[in-house]
Amino acid sequence: MRPESLLVPTPAGLCCPEGGFHIDPLRPVARAVITHAHSDHARAGHGAVLATDETLDLMRLRYGDHFAGTTQAVRYGERLAIDGTTVSFHPAGHVLGSAQIRVERDGLVIVASGDYKDVPDPTCAPFELVPCDVFISEATFGLPVFRHGDIATEIGKLTRSLALFPDRAHLVGAYSLGKAQRLIALLRAARYDRPVFLHGAMEAITGYYAARLELGDLRAVRDGTKGEFAGAVVLCPPSALGDRWTRRFPDPIACFASGWMRIRARARQRGVELPLVVSDHCDWDGLTRVIPATGAREIWLTHGAEEALVHWCSTRGLRAKPLHLVGYGDEEEVEVLESATAGPDQDIATGEPA
Repeated sequence: MRPESLLVPTPAGLCCPEGGFHIDPLRPVARAVITHAHSDHARAGHGAVLATDETLDLMRLRYGDHFAGTTQAVRYGERLAIDGTTVSFHPAGHVLGSAQIRVERDGLVIVASGDYKDVPDPTCAPFELVPCDVFISEATFGLPVFRHGDIATEIGKLTRSLALFPDRAHLVGAYSLGKAQRLIALLRAARYDRPVFLHGAMEAITGYYAARLELGDLRAVRDGTKGEFAGAVVLCPPSALGDRWTRRFPDPIACFASGWMRIRARARQRGVELPLVVSDHCDWDGLTRVIPATGAREIWLTHGAEEALVHWCSTRGLRAKPLHLVGYGDEEEVEVLESATAGPDQDIATGEPA
């Protein structure tokens, strides 16, 4: 079987015609296999959804109990036969419950990685290298300029600023699923033991994480006072950094945790005073480390700087091509959807009661 027959790019997303399912479809389909719960990969309205337990739980938190006709949970490493095609899920190291999808038929193995990173993250299962014939890799940070560096150094920037400015609130923009919870865990590992305040849009998902790992003292912004916010860490969706919601805090310092903060011009454009290079995606070094290690003879690239990685692969004797799938991107592009997890009776922009 040719790889192009096993997985086919379509307007709805990557489709397996032989198995009758789509991977991370962009529009409602009969059968969807979901890599993780970020909005650009996990949509509501499918007939049947196959995903890890955690991804299904997070989709319920974001979309409600009836986000799909039926759901089926799958464990990492478990193999399922779908109309003669074997599918298994393997840790992607991206966020809680994230998975790479291994698809096998007639001896051909393709791995669709979704979003992934191969560096340690205390909030999710570590990335697993899965040998394959074809590897489908994201290319979000697929340029040599994107080297994220040491995570402890970035957390150190934040803790030093907290010590230098004990009277100012530190508003840290972070994506509501995965990034916010990782930051809390990293702060706790750095022995920061003060309360961390949460924007309303962060509460449900962070509560789900907190039931599975120790995140310390977490408090809702709506329950805090201006005096308590002085010298405190306040986590919010990036979109909230420019909102009137910030006026309640004493002389706030705008921070943003993202791989995009490697580009100083991008930080300046957003009015970020303290950029923190913290990413849940592979940087250039990670991508060029993982791709050859899979042993794949062919590389398909999605959502990002595909051309640079296509060239890099060609210099290593690897066949590579961009898939040109439209509709996927960094979580920054869908953060407003994630803010909607504040709930039906709360304002999306502020997370406060409407």
